[in-house]
Amino acid sequence: MQHPVVIIGAGPIGLAAAANAAERGMDFVVLEAGANAGAAVSEWAHVRLFSSWSELVDPAARRLLDAAGTWTAPDDGAYPTGGQWREAYLQPLADALGGTPGGSVRYDARVVGVGRAGRDLMVDSGREGDPFAVHVEGPAGRERLLASAVVDASGTWTRPNPLGADGYPALGETENADRFTYGIPDLNDPAVAARYAGKHVAVAGKGASAQGVLVGLARLAKADPGTRVSWLLRRPSVGDAFGGGDNDQLEQRGKLGQDAKAAATSGMVTNVTQFRTESVTRQADGRLAITSVNGQLVGDVDEVIVVTGFRPDFGFLSEVRLDLDPALGAARVLADQIHPDHHSCGDVAPHGYKELTQPEHGLYLVGMKSYGRAPSFLALTGYEQVRSVMAALDGDLEAAGRVELVLPETGVCNGAGAFDDPDAVASVEGGCCGPAAAEPELISLGRPGQ
Repeated sequence: MQHPVVIIGAGPIGLAAAANAAERGMDFVVLEAGANAGAAVSEWAHVRLFSSWSELVDPAARRLLDAAGTWTAPDDGAYPTGGQWREAYLQPLADALGGTPGGSVRYDARVVGVGRAGRDLMVDSGREGDPFAVHVEGPAGRERLLASAVVDASGTWTRPNPLGADGYPALGETENADRFTYGIPDLNDPAVAARYAGKHVAVAGKGASAQGVLVGLARLAKADPGTRVSWLLRRPSVGDAFGGGDNDQLEQRGKLGQDAKAAATSGMVTNVTQFRTESVTRQADGRLAITSVNGQLVGDVDEVIVVTGFRPDFGFLSEVRLDLDPALGAARVLADQIHPDHHSCGDVAPHGYKELTQPEHGLYLVGMKSYGRAPSFLALTGYEQVRSVMAALDGDLEAAGRVELVLPETGVCNGAGAFDDPDAVASVEGGCCGPAAAEPELISLGRPGQ
């Protein structure tokens, strides 16, 4: 019996993989650790994307939804929030996929192990001819599924990078977790805003997500002037942290950079450069003191927002053979193209099954996970990846080898647009709304947890 393709993750890229499989008449099972489609996206539902709808809907998925006749396509020129993306596209797509012949989408199904059926990592003989064994934990306990191939689109959302400069949590970071937020808080929520209003907030990170945090905090400062921010940057200067501004081909990203730059120079934000965190300690008054490896001290901190990117989880892939870049943890062939020190999202060449092939025949890492720790990922890139991969798994190497994607020169580099209407030009005294922040960008399109 032919086993189905197992797709890990019901986020944008995992569901696009399933749509391509359905279009080809392939049997598939999507395994999602969350309670619904786009579960990770729902955790940043308040964040507006840089991408318009035209860049957020996979072509095969659009054809499937159009054929179903129950879907109303969004305005291609509008910029949705994460919540709108999930509700208007991801969940309807998952529902449609669940009704296709040979297809299913399962929730509360966390993948905890992938291996070859009957063979551990060290066994060579007959390895390629055996199905995969996918170990899943769900409400009914643990089960073992057999798969003809595995497409891992589990993303990186569940593993945010810590504040500590060594790649591990700083001393005291875990012990003071009640003062830490990883990601973009919803500062439009009064309860969340109350946590930061009138406080001294340390923001770590330099990417677009961090800049979105600065913009939101600047709005709070307008209402409560007691709000102040220490922007912790590992680099020696702010430099080009704010992107291309008016020259950015992603209009909303350019606006965000301009707003964040205004916030960072408005007097509300203190830029603390060359700051690599060593420790976090609790002061006698209950506030925090953050110390860098070179002895700098930022004290009297009430809250810390860490927006320093994410990293992939390879723990459940320990029994399959991988070829990854040693620094990024990305598919090795992609590493030079996606390294954040010398690329823009749009200058990554469209790629597919050849670049994503792993030593374990039939296993592909796609979506944000294929980029490892690299921060800038386009949904469009992921859609092209899975179009090619599913064609290859179907034996259609001619289609798999085609390039069907043209990217903008400075890519959609993933979510984290401004919180409000993207067409509104923010302006507060001394500049625009918001502080900017730390290193890799927070929300990359297609970073769902399993």
